[in-house]
Amino acid sequence: MTDRPFSLTADGRSAPIGIGSAVPEFGWKLPEGAEQDAYEIEVTGGADFSGADLVWCSGTVTDPKPFGHAYAGDPLHTRARYLWRVRTLQGGRASQWSEPASFETGVLSPDHITARWISAPYAGPEDRRALYFRTVVDLPAPVVRGRAYTSALGWYRLHVNREDITGMELVPRWTAFDQQVEYQVYDVTDAFTAGSNVIGMTVGDGRYRGTLGYDMKDARYGDRLGVLAEIVLDLADGTRHVVTTDGTWSVGLGRIRSADPMYGEEVDLRIDADAWLDPNLPLEDETAAQPLPAHDRVLIAEDVERVRETGRRSGTVSTAPSGAQLIDFGQNFTGVAALTLRGTPGTTVTIRYSEELTPEGELDTDYLLPHQQDNGDGEGPRERFQRDRVMLGETATPYTPSLVMRGFRYVCVEGADALGPEDVTAITLSTDLAGVARFEASDPRLEQLWRNAMWSLRSNFLDTATDCPTRERSGWTGDIQVFGSTAVQLVDCDAYLRRYLANLAVEQFADGSVPLFIPSETSAVTGPHLMEYGSSSVGWGDVSVMLPWTMYSYLGDKKVLRDQYESGRKWVGHLTERAANQRGRHRRLGRRYGRHERYIVDTGFHWGEWLRPGEGNTWVKNKLFPPAVVATAYFAHSAALLARMARVLDRPDDVDYYERLHGKVRGAWRAAFVRRGGSLIGEDKQDDYVRALAFDLLPKEQRAAAATRLVELIEQAGDHLGTGFLSTPMLLPTLVAAGHADVARRLLFQTTSPSWLAQIEQGATTIWEQWEGFKENGRAHESHNHYAFGSVVRFLHEYVAGLAPAAPGYREILFAPALATGPGACDGLDSAGVEIDTPYGIASSRWHRADGTVRLDITVPPGTTGIVRLGGEEQRRGPGRHVFTAAADGPGHLTPVAADSATA
Repeated sequence: MTDRPFSLTADGRSAPIGIGSAVPEFGWKLPEGAEQDAYEIEVTGGADFSGADLVWCSGTVTDPKPFGHAYAGDPLHTRARYLWRVRTLQGGRASQWSEPASFETGVLSPDHITARWISAPYAGPEDRRALYFRTVVDLPAPVVRGRAYTSALGWYRLHVNREDITGMELVPRWTAFDQQVEYQVYDVTDAFTAGSNVIGMTVGDGRYRGTLGYDMKDARYGDRLGVLAEIVLDLADGTRHVVTTDGTWSVGLGRIRSADPMYGEEVDLRIDADAWLDPNLPLEDETAAQPLPAHDRVLIAEDVERVRETGRRSGTVSTAPSGAQLIDFGQNFTGVAALTLRGTPGTTVTIRYSEELTPEGELDTDYLLPHQQDNGDGEGPRERFQRDRVMLGETATPYTPSLVMRGFRYVCVEGADALGPEDVTAITLSTDLAGVARFEASDPRLEQLWRNAMWSLRSNFLDTATDCPTRERSGWTGDIQVFGSTAVQLVDCDAYLRRYLANLAVEQFADGSVPLFIPSETSAVTGPHLMEYGSSSVGWGDVSVMLPWTMYSYLGDKKVLRDQYESGRKWVGHLTERAANQRGRHRRLGRRYGRHERYIVDTGFHWGEWLRPGEGNTWVKNKLFPPAVVATAYFAHSAALLARMARVLDRPDDVDYYERLHGKVRGAWRAAFVRRGGSLIGEDKQDDYVRALAFDLLPKEQRAAAATRLVELIEQAGDHLGTGFLSTPMLLPTLVAAGHADVARRLLFQTTSPSWLAQIEQGATTIWEQWEGFKENGRAHESHNHYAFGSVVRFLHEYVAGLAPAAPGYREILFAPALATGPGACDGLDSAGVEIDTPYGIASSRWHRADGTVRLDITVPPGTTGIVRLGGEEQRRGPGRHVFTAAADGPGHLTPVAADSATA
């Protein structure tokens, strides 16, 4: 077995091309049994690591981390390829050098690209046609290296000589298009030949001009689509040929007539799909492309895996009572349906998508658009929502939407001849992030719950982290705040969440408040969003502090703390100013808090504990009476986290300031909202006590009373949870920490609503937006694909299976399956386990109970320490596999046993 490092990454990706950082970060994995106390990195611009092409040798650097090591050599060149390698040292002994890995820089300075944005001649704001751009290039020799640097205002597809370069990718990623737009880099070496070559780009509305958000408004950023391309071709004769978008390109129309990501495509299959790429045939309505007016937006590298095809599913075909054909793909997800359509030429086939059916067996979309009304002409929002219209051609034709996305399980087809199973396939779309976890349990319902959360993550980790793939499709900040600690355990999403937070910093308001969703869906064209009033909402804006800290805690990502620190400071500054200088209705009517006045947040709009079971829409109540007990608690919590961030970043003055601020806010919270016996002045709901305990807001002597009241409220609810959006992720961990693992068990295994397993019992395949997914009449209620309540997966990993970080990045790992032993032991749950690919390598925890004994089998990855807590005892272990036994029914001796004698 080799001792060399493996799985080398630059900026978190394997062999990336087009990275935007001039200072990439390097990471690697260590083989089983290897250790590291130092490392050495070499980077070269040549074919090997000798001679003048070596641009950096780090020398021996003492550091046990196999990740997060920044390049520190000569300045990197733009659009250049580099090789790098690493070896590790332990006790002065060096490993073998790793196999070389590559990375390639993108456009490191805006003036390094000369292409211009081009569009069609302006035809007015009502023009919503998809556009086809084309040019021809003659090359005197074959291409030995070709790179296409491309982007669009809209979603686009790049073609070279009829080769579809982008495929099913939805690019560019959604950003604040007034400020920045991502470009993509494609290796097009093999697509070009000596002689004549055709380059084409198709562009639809995408996130730039397409319908967005709760209010379903289009053209938020502008009403003119555009494309940009700079294609750099190195030829076999030693010359370089550069093709750029300019006025020499042609633009016209093609098979896709229009493409709105929410409303759908209009497609004419009578038009040859490839005819537009034939330079001998004119484009429909062909004209010369026009440069777009100059704009301040800048190009940025994507630095994130793309939204692309991640899988395929088969479906079953049946007939609805109305006579329409229904396809069931058996799983709710994001993607499109690939269909082979037959019928009378010229017939229009209508294809609709939804997550659910009505009780009568028809496709149901009404539950997703309760606030939208048809305009009476049959073409209102309800009619057009998640719908494609296809004009049939002469022969059976495969049709796959290419510039849209859908959230669905069911597809309804009207106007086509009968479909067979061979005619229907579903294509799943998501940002292509590697999974890093596997969970197992003897109760299959827990495994289904885990899968539902993963499907909701995949469905919503699109070109931003969305709330749902059907209705708003917006990047709500509260959703990713509550789900972040689960997301980082399910997929490799460090770069993805960095992009989200970078977008947040770009659009954060001058007063430090944070838009409710990122991107904010605002621009100079459309002005402020109608929901901008919510930018002060705690739990949502706190994502600017809480998500970076989550990423540091689980991924050891110190860079995200550096990059987002000022954004977090601005948010806490916003709360500080609001508390000091604004007074809510209660205080204006006479309530006073003495010396604590300056630290109570009771103004602004706050969603509060949104979506508590049975409460429905609490918008009016929260608007009239801002929930100060919630807002002030988050103020205290974010101040505490910011002090921790400052300590990590070695900012001692800030540590002192934010620790003192936290103390004052916590003191104000206690004075305003805690009664002498430990009960809370608020709504006396479960979430009040969860927050108080989880955020450490109470004095030690009052914590037990608060925990007792929390348990009372749960038992009064018949062992049902009563938490909503903000506190549900903290509910079960808080109960375990307070010594009530038995109550946490009862909540987790509750099968009547509101509960997680109630959704499983009703056949859910993703996480629902609300605890009740159906009304009493059987009709669907709200979105059926929101990941927020899937945050319970963190509990499955850390408390049921028993694997949690005890130091940033899993440098120390706590193995403590809280429900495996003692009074909280799960009746009927005989085993559980999880495996997570941590920044240091694979860690796992599996336990099995039989005959009154629990066996715990753990794997501690290289470079880490395991802390084993089971049966009332604690032990520490180094890297490798370890097996222990303990009594299942209560505290008992934690006994190590030989690993090869146990099967767990």
